[in-house]
Amino acid sequence: MEMKQKHKPFDEKVNGTLYKIGMFAAMNRVTVKTLRFYEEQGLLMPALIHPDNGYRYYTLAQMAVLHQITALKKAGFTLEEIARINSGADEQEVLQKKKAELLTKIADLTRQIAIVDRYLSKKKTGLSNPVLIKTIPETTVATMKTRIESYDRLFEVMPEMGALMEKVGCECAVPEYCFTNYLESGSKDEEIPVEICESVTAAKKEMDGLYFRTFPQIQAACIFHKGSYNTFSESYEVVLKYIEENGYEIAGPIRESYIDGIWNKDDESQWLSEIQVPVRKVSSSRCSP
Repeated sequence: MEMKQKHKPFDEKVNGTLYKIGMFAAMNRVTVKTLRFYEEQGLLMPALIHPDNGYRYYTLAQMAVLHQITALKKAGFTLEEIARINSGADEQEVLQKKKAELLTKIADLTRQIAIVDRYLSKKKTGLSNPVLIKTIPETTVATMKTRIESYDRLFEVMPEMGALMEKVGCECAVPEYCFTNYLESGSKDEEIPVEICESVTAAKKEMDGLYFRTFPQIQAACIFHKGSYNTFSESYEVVLKYIEENGYEIAGPIRESYIDGIWNKDDESQWLSEIQVPVRKVSSSRCSP
């Protein structure tokens, strides 16, 4: 719709009935102040302006223009964006751009609501995944030690390791046991030292950074984590609190075991991992004041 409007001299004939600004405002449920503001912005000019008294007059055809301005404002368009359409910009292009912006905002708000709901649920039920103390048996693994720029890079390195394992003829153990061994305590944002491990039936020839080693049996405090890896911190909070409150201490590098993930589940909410923290009981002498 062409929104650009020009008013005509009062003595020039205008098709259709003329409505004074007050009547036109009342019919369209806007204020006279709003119509004057739109005139100042060049968005909706009166059809006629009386040269002697300055009275503004509008036509019925201008209602469609006013309704479009109102609708675009309700859709989140700024007056500057509306003015762009007014000045001849591609209306379809402007509308598609605004639609994309609104969809992005909806996605952001949906994520925020999900976080709020998760915390409300935790407060309401007081429940979380249980922590179990269990024995993890001895296992022989194919392993690669590397430093990764970010935790996201971890799942780019794993396929590289898998290709080497296939090259040397590795056979994965059943049930599968794939985990990451963090070699330094504490969280890092870059240059994270990790050991990527995959349980195998037997050691093979080492090559190109692929090694084999046997991990001894350990006792570990374990908790299942379902969902995005970005929320691991919540499960870590639970398991570490359990360790402190039940007379244990950390006794080795923490493992993150990946059961279901991006390789077999499209839905991130269905990803399943297990955090395994090697522990030992704190001796009674160390617990004494």
